Amino acid sequence: MLFLIAAAAWAAWLGWDQHRDVHPDGSVSGPYEAWQVIGLVLTLLPPVYWAASRRHVVGAVFGTTAGVTTAACYDWSDDSSGLFLIGVGLVMTSCLLATFALCAVVTIRRGEGGFRGDRPGSARP
Repeated sequence: MLFLIAAAAWAAWLGWDQHRDVHPDGSVSGPYEAWQVIGLVLTLLPPVYWAASRRHVVGAVFGTTAGVTTAACYDWSDDSSGLFLIGVGLVMTSCLLATFALCAVVTIRRGEGGFRGDRPGSARP
């Protein structure tokens, strides 16, 4: 489910903006603005938090990362320079680290102390 949410969020926030902005001094930026990326991140925080708080850490981390990575790869695959794979790799790595960090914080704050998947009240070795 998080795969679909992440891919849809990418399409909603970043998928429609495909042109670069040329400034009066001749410099080029884009195609995305900072507010679009911030919106994507803020949109993905609640479902990742929800999944992590219900002990679906693997799905939260890998589902979100796979959705964002797939959307980025599809969105950027028409790049003629071939450098889009580097960008996709960077997006994948940063999404993986960010979702893992959020899941770690949620897990630690819940007092579970790790990702072992122990049930409350179960005996620990």
